[in-house]
Amino acid sequence: MDQPNNLNISNLKITIYQAYLFWENIDKNLQNLALRLSMGIKEKTDLIILPEMFNTGFSMNAASLAEEMNGKTMQWMAQTADKYDCVVTGSLIVKENDKYFNRLIWMLPDGSFSHYDKRHLFGLGDEDKTYTPGHDKVIVDLKGWKIRLAICYDLRFPVWLRNQNAEYDILLLIASWPDKRSSHWNALIPARAIENQSYVIAANRVGHDGKEVYHSGHSQCIDPMGKTVYYKPEDEDLYTFSIGYYDLVKTRHSFPFLRDADNFKII
Repeated sequence: MDQPNNLNISNLKITIYQAYLFWENIDKNLQNLALRLSMGIKEKTDLIILPEMFNTGFSMNAASLAEEMNGKTMQWMAQTADKYDCVVTGSLIVKENDKYFNRLIWMLPDGSFSHYDKRHLFGLGDEDKTYTPGHDKVIVDLKGWKIRLAICYDLRFPVWLRNQNAEYDILLLIASWPDKRSSHWNALIPARAIENQSYVIAANRVGHDGKEVYHSGHSQCIDPMGKTVYYKPEDEDLYTFSIGYYDLVKTRHSFPFLRDADNFKII
């Protein structure tokens, strides 16, 4: 693996909001999120990460909750990105061409955006009966960092997330992962970081949803060596931390495992 040309890539400041979500109440969630961010963000950040379906909770009631791509939640994300002069990301239910998607939005301060549609739909929760899966992997750029986007259940599928040819530096995962499987969450996140020699930043929610499923958070950032940068169980939390590009480069050159990985293509 060749050494990266640019070792002057600056540290990233990341803000995770491990939020309590109000069940199927878009207006209340957007109001609460805006209030919490205004009270909690005390320093400049490069990225604000919100959980999966941050405006509704993880709901299969897509027909009632879905928004168009110019809807109120997209407008809220654009306004929030502009206000804090940073990227804002999280997923919402989107209706497009008479189909529903669990869509992660990567909203820039100028109002432009990228999106990733969740590929692996959670069959145990009937997500596959409600939503249409995405087929494209999405890697975005932030200050020279390459960031792979993923949603919740994707975490269980290492082939889909494999860092072929060191194409990304961060695996960013947003989730609505239940407490009863938190041991899986806490095992798989470090595994993805170690095997892909990348940071993994995973943002979950807290609290009970409308079906009385409890979520205990455990949002975290794990570095390429599997060490914990940030970790928060149980409580609602809004926290900003930094990660360094040099640490990523040092790991990959001290332990050049990615160059020995199997080459394959997903079809």
